[in-house]
Amino acid sequence: MKIIVPMAGRGSRLRPHTLTIPKPLIPIAGKPIVNRLVTDIANVIGEKIEEVAFIIGDPAWFDEEVVKNLEDLATSLGAKASIYRQLDPKGTGHAIMCAEPSLSGPAVIAYADTLIRAEFDLDKEADSVIWTKKVENPEAYGVVNLDDNGNIKELVEKPTEFVSDEAVIGIYYFKELKDLKKELEYVIENEIIHGGEYQINDGIKRMMEKGKVFRTATVDEWMDCGNKEVAVEANTKMLGFIKDKETDLISESITLENATINEPCFIGPNVVLRNATVGPYASIGEGTVIENSTISHSIVQKHAMVKNADLENAMIGNHATFNAKFTNVSIGDYSSLK
Repeated sequence: MKIIVPMAGRGSRLRPHTLTIPKPLIPIAGKPIVNRLVTDIANVIGEKIEEVAFIIGDPAWFDEEVVKNLEDLATSLGAKASIYRQLDPKGTGHAIMCAEPSLSGPAVIAYADTLIRAEFDLDKEADSVIWTKKVENPEAYGVVNLDDNGNIKELVEKPTEFVSDEAVIGIYYFKELKDLKKELEYVIENEIIHGGEYQINDGIKRMMEKGKVFRTATVDEWMDCGNKEVAVEANTKMLGFIKDKETDLISESITLENATINEPCFIGPNVVLRNATVGPYASIGEGTVIENSTISHSIVQKHAMVKNADLENAMIGNHATFNAKFTNVSIGDYSSLK
């Protein structure tokens, strides 16, 4: 089994936090989004992962350090890492085709801007399985339309009339990835473009037209990390999910001086908490100093300095300095607000 991870986008909706770091590497509950996503997919599949193929962007943005981190992620799963680059953002279908040498055999394709919690047996008899989540407002999403046998007969983008409440979350299983590759080759060669880009859905639709069987697998939780508000919400949810499962959430090397920790929290190595209350549902990155502050339901990244603050629903970047009384803030890397 392979996992294919298109992740070349810069994450403009999550700025300023993606001005210096790609969105898939933003930490949620102490680990980068892409690490949590790939690991969770491997756990759901429940079989050996032979290869993880990452499609990343420009080397000036996705540098050698990023490549090393991704290679280490694949190695942690006992898998080979393959690195491809999408230098021209031409859509989801184009991104997948950038990994052409890896497009064979059974695989899961997962776009690295989302997190999941799921427990199900993947239907490996189907030609493809599209992972979905039941939503209350399906008109805001792309949804699946099912036939009487429970097979997917159509993908509908933001339906104006009710079709179903199962939203497509951007994770797909293909029993034979060559089938999708063949149809995406046709899409690109014939310049089938929607929204100015080559889309994975056009390849999927061609597979359906040829009689390939598509089914659904519904996840329990789907956490989008597209902007600051939902990233903080995802951090809160993830800490709740993992609080009894991950034993290293609070480092042994932190310094506490008249400080209180209200779990669940993630607190990285060499964090200093001085006259501070942290948590619940806060993630504090390595080397950060928190003084005379209260922080909950927030993300503070590495080597930041936070003083005299009362933060809730906040996100503060790496090496940032915050010394103020605002509560709901979003400050990018190397920024200063005093």
